[in-house]
Amino acid sequence: MQKKESYIKKMLLLLLLLLLSFPYIQKTIHLFDLKPLKGAIIIPEESKWSIESWFLGTYQEQQEKYINETFGARSLFIRINNQIAFSLFKKAKANGVLIGKENYLYEEAYIKAYYGTDFVGEDSITHIMQRLKFIQDTLHKLNKNLILAFAAGKGTFYPEYFPENRKTKKGKTNHQTYIKLAKQLAIDHIDFNTYFAQQKNKSKYPLYTQYGIHWSYYGSCIAADSLIRFMEKKRNIDMPNLFWNKVEICQPKDGEYDVADGMNILFKLKSFDMAWPEVQFQSDSGKIKPSVLVVSDSYYWGIFNFGISKVFDKSHFWYYNRQIYPDSYIKPLDASEVNLQEEISKHDVFIIMATEATLPTFGWGFIENMYYTLKGENTQKKFKEDIEALKKRIKADEKWMRVIEEKAKKNNISVDSMLASDAKWVIQNIKK
Repeated sequence: MQKKESYIKKMLLLLLLLLLSFPYIQKTIHLFDLKPLKGAIIIPEESKWSIESWFLGTYQEQQEKYINETFGARSLFIRINNQIAFSLFKKAKANGVLIGKENYLYEEAYIKAYYGTDFVGEDSITHIMQRLKFIQDTLHKLNKNLILAFAAGKGTFYPEYFPENRKTKKGKTNHQTYIKLAKQLAIDHIDFNTYFAQQKNKSKYPLYTQYGIHWSYYGSCIAADSLIRFMEKKRNIDMPNLFWNKVEICQPKDGEYDVADGMNILFKLKSFDMAWPEVQFQSDSGKIKPSVLVVSDSYYWGIFNFGISKVFDKSHFWYYNRQIYPDSYIKPLDASEVNLQEEISKHDVFIIMATEATLPTFGWGFIENMYYTLKGENTQKKFKEDIEALKKRIKADEKWMRVIEEKAKKNNISVDSMLASDAKWVIQNIKK
């Protein structure tokens, strides 16, 4: 009996030692091919030893950060921890993510947008829309068009699955106010947010996903088709249209599962099937292809990625009025680096698109830049100079730079892009 107990104790001790050694073994010889974590993951650099860094303690501090982020099987242990939090406690180990009824996933900003708790005020929105009216009228004189596109939001589409503790009284919203003023001022716009909600129980295929934050792939196809037809109508032209003859029915994938992916749990969540049309484009023979510049949040990525650029002559996507695509695929190019007057001359149609959650910062500085440029005020050069000066000040401020680095990690962008974005925001709001 004693021999048996001794044997069990030895085996348990051996097992414990193996478990403790597993991270080292995994990092050294990579026993298992583990799936990497998704989201804003920034690996700190390994600390370089020196006598000075040792006695200052910076070597130990940096090395601790490096080891904590790179030990063997880290991704597996994090997924196990996140899965336990999700399955047992209905908590999401992802920044800003909330778990609703029947495990519908939301980002908090969409719930705030639905209830209007992020409302920026009618005066503020009126000010923006009056500038957009001026921009539209000025572009019309140049035979160019401005189109506002209000992308669908998950809050408006699926309010019935909100967590009970997040429900509140619905007030005035940014989306409602923008639509009201767009109609009053006769500004060309497409309200996908309202349309998608109306088609929720009529659409042949799902327009929104359970575990993603963006519209479905099918939804992005519908939005792209609508944008093309809207441009045709406004410019009185015949463009190459998109179409599909085949539709793949499958479980959510890619962007349709993006919030769940960001939660980094062990097991894939089962959902209702989604539709993936095999998108094709008409021949451009005899068609007119306008040059288009789109300033948008992440909702344009789905449209951009399946090749809508094929129906345009020139096509540029200014992501949050920062990175310019497709140029940035080759070499990073920021919107602040180009001459806006020249960009206006190169393009026929300007689309500004945002979902309800990003409307508090609608345009991200593009509207102001367009307004001043079309008014003939030479503010862009001064604006750039102000930004560069502020960036230098921020870099010299250790605490401020630490905040910038944390925000860059959270938003999954480079520190330089976050630095430029924050500098722009400060300069714009000082002017306001």
